[in-house]
Amino acid sequence: MEITHISDTARWVATYRAMETERPDAIFRDPFAGRLAGEQGRQIVETMPRGRQSAWAMITRTAVFDEIISDLVRGGGVDLVVNLAAGLDARPWRLDLPPKLRWVDVDLPDILRYKTDELKNERTKCAYEAVYADLREPDTRQALFSQLGASASRALIVTEGLLVYLTAEQVGALASALHAQPSFRWWLIDLASPRLLTMLKKQWGDRLERGNSPMQFGPAEGTSFFEKYGWREGQFRSQLEEAHRLKREMPMMWLWRFMMRFSPDAKREEFRRMSGIALLERA
Repeated sequence: MEITHISDTARWVATYRAMETERPDAIFRDPFAGRLAGEQGRQIVETMPRGRQSAWAMITRTAVFDEIISDLVRGGGVDLVVNLAAGLDARPWRLDLPPKLRWVDVDLPDILRYKTDELKNERTKCAYEAVYADLREPDTRQALFSQLGASASRALIVTEGLLVYLTAEQVGALASALHAQPSFRWWLIDLASPRLLTMLKKQWGDRLERGNSPMQFGPAEGTSFFEKYGWREGQFRSQLEEAHRLKREMPMMWLWRFMMRFSPDAKREEFRRMSGIALLERA
């Protein structure tokens, strides 16, 4: 089963969420993931190199995103969540969210319409809206962000699994467009380092490029990349550390952690920030 479009990656990741949900010791439960992933998602995981062995990273990312979103909604006074390139994420249906919270999913029509059709008989936990839009089009992006920005006072923007597929120029344009809206207070992202990007390209690069979905963004400066666009790091969670905390480490990770004890501080910090989840705040 080949990835033929960027939207296929949503089925891929949904399969990992379904795999976690089936565990008796699941760290989160997404009862909709298996239905949304479908047979296509399951086949993608089975045919991707090290497909099943890589589940830990996506599962850890999902759990940490869940935690940060829930904490901000409960304690940060968030009145709007905007999920860009939302794919098959089902958080409005599965998280314990306040009924008055507004949640807006934004994505390409085919994948987002598929999700809302599949879940049309399910109730969301909050006020939900699906917006069909191609965020690569500057005019569309600006009009949408202006409309959403004017309708909220404390908005959280979520881009899970999106930035790695963009160029640095596209990420910069998105960062600027988001910062132009004063009500967009927080931006939750996941970020790869150049070392990890090289590893991912070696593992999956050919398959993703054939599907017009190459992985491209892994800034050497990490979250500092976003400072010139008006965003600063408010919180950083190392994916490796979080996987250890959540007991979802990749095989042989204990050996890497042991070896890092004898490495210089700079090397340990590079290793810690190889992959992470960052909550950006307006500078």
